[in-house]
Amino acid sequence: MPITEILARNAAQYGADVALVEVNPDKPETRRVTWREYELIEPENALPYRCEITWSVFDEKANRLANLLISRGVRREDKVAVLMMNCLEWLPVYFGILKAGAIAVPLNFRYTSDEISYCVKLAEVDVMIFGPEFIGRVEAIADQLPPQLALLFCGAEACPSFAESYAELTADCSSAPPDVKLSDTDLAAIYFSSGTTGFPKAILHNHAALMHSCRVEQAHHRQTREDVFLCIPPLYHTGAKMHWFGSFLVGGKAVLLRGVEPKSILETISREKCTIVWLLVPWAQDILLAIERGDVQLPHYELDQLRLMHIGAQPVPQSLVRRWLDVFPHHQYDTNYGLSESTGPGCVHLGIENTHKVGAIGIPGYGWECKIVDEKGGFVADGDVGELCVKGVCVMLCYYNDPKATEESLKDGWLYTGDMARRDEDGFIFLVDRKKDVIITGGENIYPVQIENFLAAHPGIKDVAVIGLRDDRLGEISCAIVEGKPGISLSEKDINEFCRVLPRYKRPRKIIFAPVPRNATGKIEKPKLRHMYGADQVVAAQTTQ
Repeated sequence: MPITEILARNAAQYGADVALVEVNPDKPETRRVTWREYELIEPENALPYRCEITWSVFDEKANRLANLLISRGVRREDKVAVLMMNCLEWLPVYFGILKAGAIAVPLNFRYTSDEISYCVKLAEVDVMIFGPEFIGRVEAIADQLPPQLALLFCGAEACPSFAESYAELTADCSSAPPDVKLSDTDLAAIYFSSGTTGFPKAILHNHAALMHSCRVEQAHHRQTREDVFLCIPPLYHTGAKMHWFGSFLVGGKAVLLRGVEPKSILETISREKCTIVWLLVPWAQDILLAIERGDVQLPHYELDQLRLMHIGAQPVPQSLVRRWLDVFPHHQYDTNYGLSESTGPGCVHLGIENTHKVGAIGIPGYGWECKIVDEKGGFVADGDVGELCVKGVCVMLCYYNDPKATEESLKDGWLYTGDMARRDEDGFIFLVDRKKDVIITGGENIYPVQIENFLAAHPGIKDVAVIGLRDDRLGEISCAIVEGKPGISLSEKDINEFCRVLPRYKRPRKIIFAPVPRNATGKIEKPKLRHMYGADQVVAAQTTQ
């Protein structure tokens, strides 16, 4: 069934229960309001500390937007973009688009004006709903966008002259469900690839994929209505939303936290009685560092109810997980692997019962098939490295308006992920690296993730990335960009000594001490690093600040 029916059911069965809570830790704690009060807040007082929305109001707001879009001529499978920071409006907007029969097109909040324009044109967007943080970026390209593109502003601030007010327009629309019949095969969403290997591609999914992703998440993490899910990552990305889908399926509450500071995360878990949290690697690292430094004192927080922490979106160092479980020995843990092309996380997952296999990304997820193949598409033996392929209901339909890329990635129903992996004798899959990130040095293949995981265990290293640099003799050499923990002195000699246990060809040939850039979903931005350090260069050893 289409995913919109879950919202209608939740509103009917749990209408008065809280569905979503928004927490803004940088605002005065006295500012706690309901959604109805939130709508009356003056612009200068926007963003209270805490605001909540019930399932009934959630559904009403989605219906109002759907009816507005239909009244404005939006037809089935027209595209409506969402360019907003995480907030209570985000998910009602998303579901309002789906209820209208349109295709939701979430946009990365880090996009520049040019990237916004590129993605809007590639996806052939008809309407764009944007928040106050993006007024400048949208205004810069407003006269370059297709003339038929309608711009709706969603925010408490004054509506800019080049757009129409979402709040004013939806206020006059019916809150009754729109008369739009949807099926599993109807198109539902276009998500953009993260762009870590080039310009974003538009990934098309239908309602069946979104609905199955709900079942996958709930099967893996066993959410109930009593669970409270803490959502921190951006909702434009499949990862955050599809993990929330497990709570959505059972009518459980979710908390949207606008902030990633360790104190804010722990305070929110404590005050909102969160039971599940999905973190990105940098945030988990920061929490552990804050605990080690004494910046946060765990006895000050109520954390006994927190039953599960899981991580995805990028390779997870074994050392990080082991440190976490040392600090939180009673927590369940799971690693999730997925792509936007697979409707987000879950095509492979470790499983909360398999922490003895930490280091693996896991086994095929609920309803998924996996295989590892060589360059000719043949199966590789267990232990050998090949390309990971996945197959299931959640595989994308295509790269929208890009048949060549679609043909390269989709073969006989299998999604070729571009990730290199191996499987052990127990059937657990280990991610080795991105196919395009493999470094070939003197004829030997080096997989950066393996070196990154090794270096991440160094007690003085906060974050690390390994890339290949051109070399006249060997073709490429490996270069480690090392970000040290605050206040700890690291030298090139320290790193080289730590790497002595590695085979010689795997040891980084160059060490650069610098911050490791990651995108909004926690992935290392390796194209940016290659651009920054593409010419042979070495930064002298230094003390990290």
